[in-house]
Amino acid sequence: MYSVIEDFIRALSRLLGWIYTFCWSASFYPQPIDNYRRKSTTGLAIDFPTINVLGFVCYAVYTATFLWSPVIRRQYAARHPASEEPTVRFNDFAFALHAVVLSSIVYSQFWPRIWGFRVSRFQTVSKPVAGLFWGSFVAVAVVVCLVLVKSPNEGYDPSSWAWIDVIYSLSYVKLVITVVKYVPQAWINYKRKSTRGWSIVQILFDLTGGVLSLLQLVLDSSLQNDWSGIVGNPVKLLLSNVTIFFDLVFVVQHYILYRNAPEDKGKSQNADVYSPLLSHSSNPQGPSRV
Repeated sequence: MYSVIEDFIRALSRLLGWIYTFCWSASFYPQPIDNYRRKSTTGLAIDFPTINVLGFVCYAVYTATFLWSPVIRRQYAARHPASEEPTVRFNDFAFALHAVVLSSIVYSQFWPRIWGFRVSRFQTVSKPVAGLFWGSFVAVAVVVCLVLVKSPNEGYDPSSWAWIDVIYSLSYVKLVITVVKYVPQAWINYKRKSTRGWSIVQILFDLTGGVLSLLQLVLDSSLQNDWSGIVGNPVKLLLSNVTIFFDLVFVVQHYILYRNAPEDKGKSQNADVYSPLLSHSSNPQGPSRV
């Protein structure tokens, strides 16, 4: 009887994994489609797709190594002997790779030379986000140096600084980016008193995916009778919770706070309202480079 229940939970976990992968993957389409229909990116914070690309590149590397790197898998098993197997699944990697492609497309829509869309003169990458972008590279490089210098076995001893710590640092970069990337958009919605230009459909998909991802992680850990599987996969746990929190913020903004916001018509005075953190220099050729 117990094996039947266990098989059912395992099958349910796999099903939830693919459903949340579909939801999260589908959430990347409404925004670029909406931009294309409007021939404009006004209402969308450029900070969002800029660091989204970096975040999902980090997440793709993170999931790929936990799935296929013998070194990382051995080091994970050594640090989590009760669970041994990482709770990362192939659908996590598939989602991350797909996200890299779609995030890159959204970022490219801020370049008038490519798409010919109307881009607000205030839509340039903010200094804090640019700092986060380059600071992420520096942080990972520091961890690599620590592994090479502090490890007695060039990073292969899991009891000391090891290569798994470099992979974990990529996951923490993704976590920081996930927290930060929503803030400029929430601020823009607040300043404009509108969510026009920011697709609520993507948020509904994102919210559903976040809930199912968290549920899958709990099921996987229960199968192993070891809740350290959750601690051993902090990026998936915190990513789900942070995503759910900000998605709820956007749901409240769209359906409650600014539900009666008028449609944007042409170049209204609100079209150029942007985060005070952003550079106010005009750049008709495209967004400033990070």
